[in-house]
Amino acid sequence: MKIMDFLNEKAICANLKATTKDEVIEELIELLVKANVIKDKKKMIKILLDREALGSTGIGQGVAIPHGKSESVKHLVAAFGISEKGVDFDSLDGEKVYIFFLLVAPEDSAGPHLKALARISRLLKDRYFRDTLKLAKEEKTLLKIMQQEDSKK
Repeated sequence: MKIMDFLNEKAICANLKATTKDEVIEELIELLVKANVIKDKKKMIKILLDREALGSTGIGQGVAIPHGKSESVKHLVAAFGISEKGVDFDSLDGEKVYIFFLLVAPEDSAGPHLKALARISRLLKDRYFRDTLKLAKEEKTLLKIMQQEDSKK
């Protein structure tokens, strides 16, 4: 599975303004709303915050993958953002999070959802890749980095 199979090109932000977990989720959802992928912003935020209440999706090493399922999407979609200052996301390692992949899957799609989570997790275990993303200053650069990574496999 390739990142560009589900990452919406219009839902990428190189400089998230959010300073809290809730704000990050809201800002990333807003990107998907502006990209015309999600209609009900409030409902989607609630789905993601409810998922976070079960346990943080901050997986460590400065990475979080907030995710949820909704009947409002027909296929797996993702937004991506970088926070220069980092956000306290209740991460497993207690560190701030700088790199955010937000995934929304249809209610009935366990397979693609899990494959996407696994792909993102594998990619972001690579310190060089994480550092390259964090150094990018604009959305076009982030998109190019993702596309280059996808072309490797």
